[in-house]
Amino acid sequence: MFRSVSTVYDCAIPDRRLAGLTAAASAVRAGQLVVLPTDTVYGLGCDAFSATAVQALLSAKGRGRDMPVPVLVGSWSTVDGLVLGVPAQARALIEAFWPGGLSLVLPHAPSLTWDLGDTRGTVMLRMPLHPVALELLREVGPMAVSSANRSGLPPATTIEQAREQLADRVGVFLDGGPAGEMASTIVDLTGDDPVVLRQGAVTAAAIGEVLGHPLHVAS
Repeated sequence: MFRSVSTVYDCAIPDRRLAGLTAAASAVRAGQLVVLPTDTVYGLGCDAFSATAVQALLSAKGRGRDMPVPVLVGSWSTVDGLVLGVPAQARALIEAFWPGGLSLVLPHAPSLTWDLGDTRGTVMLRMPLHPVALELLREVGPMAVSSANRSGLPPATTIEQAREQLADRVGVFLDGGPAGEMASTIVDLTGDDPVVLRQGAVTAAAIGEVLGHPLHVAS
């Protein structure tokens, strides 16, 4: 899904922010890729329910299906329609840390017609703490979003870095200013006990405090 021309919208300017969100929503609905700011790093996103768009996202990053794409949501309630069930531990973490830098891995609802890669029946979900991202997500619904970089290169923390790596494959770039330097923390809730798969913006100690016990951190 290559594009010869890309447009950057400065979301600090109200008119450009509105134009950018409109353009990004149209692009997502058309199965195209967009770059959006989040509270962690910049994200490369598309319609989570378009298998073609998700494959284009993986191709843009130079990444295989063995590294499935996470999903960003615009509200707590959206999660209920995406997963097999929301256990009490997940609900507690959502209430404590969403929107924010915590990603949760849960069994996805088997009825969903999506293809995010080789997920083995799971999905990684997060609600970002960024007004531009949330506005777009609430307009278009759940989006498959990965860090805005080519595989093997550092995640983009500025729109310039994202555009340098992805401009030939993305038509709409939403510039939200410098992003955070740290990726989200990932907690796997698919087993009997929660496991921290990646340490990031939310500490394992803070998560353990909410759950009432220390967490195992994967090596």
